[in-house]
Amino acid sequence: MFLHRIVESLVKHGVVYTLVGGYAVSLHGAVRGTVDIDFVIQLDKKSFIAAEAALCAIGLEPRLPIVAKELFEFREEYIKNRNLIAWSFQNPANLAEVVDILITEDARKLHSVTKEVYGLKVKVISINDLITMKKKSARPQDLEDVKALEKIK
Repeated sequence: MFLHRIVESLVKHGVVYTLVGGYAVSLHGAVRGTVDIDFVIQLDKKSFIAAEAALCAIGLEPRLPIVAKELFEFREEYIKNRNLIAWSFQNPANLAEVVDILITEDARKLHSVTKEVYGLKVKVISINDLITMKKKSARPQDLEDVKALEKIK
């Protein structure tokens, strides 16, 4: 399972992560289809470098020609001037395998819960923090997710 490969590699490489996005919505019990798997990591250079190594180790490649060190050093500029909010990776052998690392949030500032996914323990953003993050984004799909999550709460 793709999610297992990602989480196991992140853990092996010492990356502090939290699963967010559509997968988190689903794991909290709301029906939600999504292809990409979204994570938040710690906002420090060591975590960016480790996340890049972890994802590359399972065959993923960055979609943009940006390496971890540069992305970390120029993160604010990328967010502000290039509207880059996610560092995206994809498997060139299977284009359905996509991982986005959100670079606008810090995993240390989010509350998480542990969910078991087919025998693997996965750190998932808390429902309250997920609602806050989705409201902040304000994209139509995120606002629909908020409605569904608030019904579950």
